Amino acid sequence: MTESNGYAKETLCKAGTVAVIPAYNEERFIGSVVIKACKYADAVIVVDDGSTDATAEIARLAGATVIQHERNAGKGAALSTGLRAARAYDPAVVVLLDADYQHRPREMGLVTAPVLAGEADIVVGSRYLNDASDVPTHRVLGHRVFNLMTNLSSGLSVTDSQSGFRAFSPAALEAITFHSNGFSVESEMQFIAKEQGLRMTEVPITITYSDKPKRPVIAHGMLVLNGLLRMVGQYRPLFFFGVGGLLIFLLSLMLGGYVVVVYQQTKTLAVGYAMITVLLGMVGIFTMFTGVILHSVRGLVLGDQLGARQQHG
Repeated sequence: MTESNGYAKETLCKAGTVAVIPAYNEERFIGSVVIKACKYADAVIVVDDGSTDATAEIARLAGATVIQHERNAGKGAALSTGLRAARAYDPAVVVLLDADYQHRPREMGLVTAPVLAGEADIVVGSRYLNDASDVPTHRVLGHRVFNLMTNLSSGLSVTDSQSGFRAFSPAALEAITFHSNGFSVESEMQFIAKEQGLRMTEVPITITYSDKPKRPVIAHGMLVLNGLLRMVGQYRPLFFFGVGGLLIFLLSLMLGGYVVVVYQQTKTLAVGYAMITVLLGMVGIFTMFTGVILHSVRGLVLGDQLGARQQHG
């Protein structure tokens, strides 16, 4: 990983607003995004996630601090790198935006305002709070599904869980550590906010879809879904394993009821169904207990982390 700085050394000491832009093969838009972001931020960090085009060179010429990954590691990894670099500036607020010009840099002030006012730790720019956003129908349907899943499983509710236009307070910047390297990183922020007790709010933003997606919509959706399921298991094990185990156990009860009815009517035991009933019941109970155990272990780990943080504080 290499870094080059397009700013004067003095800006590394402290900056009020730092913009972090993850980018992968975005030579078409990155220059314009950086130039406009520089008008509203004291420092702009572009993380070039293994691009094979001129993304890094253009971003550097536009005035950004550029950090390059040797290979494509994923959006989550790029954001982790960018946020780690942003901490060195001791910023009052960090704002994230995409490199494909979907987000309007001039709205950065709108997104950062609740953080600077001390009203929130994480601000989500929501395309669904603004009627002017031109969101394709297929994206609306997919986002609604992921919003519902993320909101239910994380315990926090927002209208645009997949938005990449966000702002972080210093407290959020310190608390956030991503475990996902992929595109489910936006959903992970909700789990972290709930777990760390961070205040989360939304503001309306405008999004413009000016280019075709880099990967098929269905393939992208499956990547996000896979990452979301992993996060539910990691951050909410009691919910994930408890609900799953309960459903399996209820299925065993239904199948067991069928076995009983058949036996009463024919006086013959359906051995195969009976064995499946017992197996499903055992799996369901084991899965629920697994959720309880993992939930308890996670609680102990979080308690240790909180104690260590208080000692250092």
